[in-house]
Amino acid sequence: MEKHILSDRAKRGYLHEDFLFFNLKDQKKTEFEFHYHDFNKIIVFISGDVTYIIEGKSYTLKPWDILLVGKNDLHLPIINPEKSYERMVFWLNPKFLEEHNRNNCNLLSCFQLASERKLNLIRTNHTDIRSLKQNLLELDAAMHDTSFGSDILKNALFIQIIVKINRLFLGMDINKNLEDVKYDIRIEEILNYINRNLDEELSIDLLSEKFFINKYYLMHLFKKETGFTLYSYIQKKRAIKAADLLMEGKTAGDVCSLCGFGDYSTFVRTFKKEYKVSPKQYAKRNLI
Repeated sequence: MEKHILSDRAKRGYLHEDFLFFNLKDQKKTEFEFHYHDFNKIIVFISGDVTYIIEGKSYTLKPWDILLVGKNDLHLPIINPEKSYERMVFWLNPKFLEEHNRNNCNLLSCFQLASERKLNLIRTNHTDIRSLKQNLLELDAAMHDTSFGSDILKNALFIQIIVKINRLFLGMDINKNLEDVKYDIRIEEILNYINRNLDEELSIDLLSEKFFINKYYLMHLFKKETGFTLYSYIQKKRAIKAADLLMEGKTAGDVCSLCGFGDYSTFVRTFKKEYKVSPKQYAKRNLI
C-alpha cells in the first residue's frame, strides 16, 4: 500500500490524512525527477548512499540524518543503487499540526526556520539517535495496531516525534559548518531573490546585472546547481504560487498579476503545463 501511495503522489501530492508514515527499504535503480508537494515532509535516513538536493543545496547523508523538506520545495534524491536505501518518511498535514499548537508552541517552527536559515538538515548525535529510534519503533508498531485507542495512540506518538524534531532543530548550532552540505552562495542568493520577488520582473538580463554575473555563465551555473534552467525554475515557482493563491479564492486575473506573468495567455499556458488544467478549472476543483 505504501509504494502505491508513493507512486501516485510522487510528482506532486495532496495530503488529506492527518499524516502518513512510511518505513521503506529498497535496492533498485530509480531515476527521480525534481518534484514538490503541497505538504511538508520529513525524511529520517537510516542507511545507503544518498545525496539529496533541495532548492539548490546538496546534502550528502549520514545514518540518522533528518531532512526537513518544506511545502513546495523542489527536491531530488540521488541514490547509489548498489547499496540498499533505508529511510523513514513522514508526510505532514499542516492543518493537523496547527490544531495541536499550544500557546507559543508552533509545531511547524522547524520548517519555517529551515526556510529562513536555508538549511534542511539535522545531524543527530548518539544520544539523539537512541531516543529517536525508540520513538520511531513505537510509532511503526502503532501504525499496524487496531486495538482500543490505536488512532489516539498513533497520533500521540507522531506529535511526540514532531516535538522532538523541533527541539533538535532549535538546538542546533547554526554557525557550525557542515562539510556534507554543498552549494554555491551566489545561486543561493539568486534563489532567495527569485522566491521573494515572483511578482516582479525576473529576466536573465536583470538578474545578471543585479548579481554581477555574466548572463551566459549565470545560465550555465544555475542549471548545474539546481537542475533547472533559470527560466523554467522561475515559471515553475510562479505556477506553484499561483496554485496556492487560487486555492485561497483569488481570481485568475488577480493571480496572473500577483505572480509576475507578463500576460494572461502566458499564465494560462504555464499553469496548464504544470497542473494539466486551466487556472479556473484548478480553482473550481481545489478551492479551500
